[in-house]
Amino acid sequence: MNTTNDPIADMLTRVRNALLAKHREVAVPVSKIKLEIARILKEEGYVEDYSMGEESPVPMIHISLKYHGSRRTRRPVITKLQRISKPGRRVYRKRSDLPIVLSGTGIAIVTTPKGVMTAQQARKEGVGGEVLCYVW
Repeated sequence: MNTTNDPIADMLTRVRNALLAKHREVAVPVSKIKLEIARILKEEGYVEDYSMGEESPVPMIHISLKYHGSRRTRRPVITKLQRISKPGRRVYRKRSDLPIVLSGTGIAIVTTPKGVMTAQQARKEGVGGEVLCYVW
């Protein structure tokens, strides 16, 4: 059994590696927070889709990656995934201090008392929280 200290960083690394290898899909072990991150990536248009598989012993989230351009000049929609808050150094921000990633072209994924959402949604909801990662 493979255990990891930072499952979110593991998910981001799997997605990053799959994009570099130009895979169509990547599988990540299931957790509630990873499902929420996958949901946000789909809502924001960074991935095609995601679904939960019923594999054993560990169910997996299957994320369909999104590319643009023709076959030879295919580029991933996600250019960078950056983990911000880590198990050794948690990063929390008030609503007024929530980051704006790349002048608004990227997103920050934040876990708040009202659930996992983008920093923009958290500002609208009037809550701060832990900044999980940046995506652009």
